[in-house]
Formats: sequence, structure tokens, C-alpha cells
Amino acid sequence: MSEYDVKLKIVDILGSGKCPSEYKKGDEFSWDDPKFCIWARHSLMPFATALRFGGEVPWRDFNKDEMTISCPDGDNPVVYRLTRVPKKK
Repeated sequence: MSEYDVKLKIVDILGSGKCPSEYKKGDEFSWDDPKFCIWARHSLMPFATALRFGGEVPWRDFNKDEMTISCPDGDNPVVYRLTRVPKKK
């Protein structure tokens, strides 16, 4: 069982600035949100899993509780900030 949750926030939408899922800059999700785009979930999963279980990525040498990753849409990548937060007990 993981000791952390991961919160997601859209910080930018590149390309035309429009997401096919109609997400907007500033939208927030929890990792377990069933409305969260399956394509983005698939791309972000390795990073979210590392954060959920206390891991980190080797190239991140500051604020190990947060990272920025984009979805795989080549025309309009949605940029997410993933933030690790302790689970409420």
C-alpha cells in the first residue's frame, strides 16, 4: 500500500492550447479520478507510481515531491504538475 497520493494540475496546454478532452489550464485531478484521461494516465503512470511509493527520478535534484510531465498528444500536449502528498490517516 502506498503512503502517498498524487495530485495532478494542468499547468499548460501547448500547440493550439486546446485539449481534446476539453481540459483547461488550472484543472486539477487526483490520481484515482475515473474522469482522468486514459491516455494521459498511461503516460504519467511510471512517474506517479514512483511518487506514490516514495521514489524519485534521478534527474530531479530539487523538490523531489513534484515533477512536470506532458501527455502524449503530439499536436496539443497537456502539461501536468504531479505533486506527492502524504495520505490522510
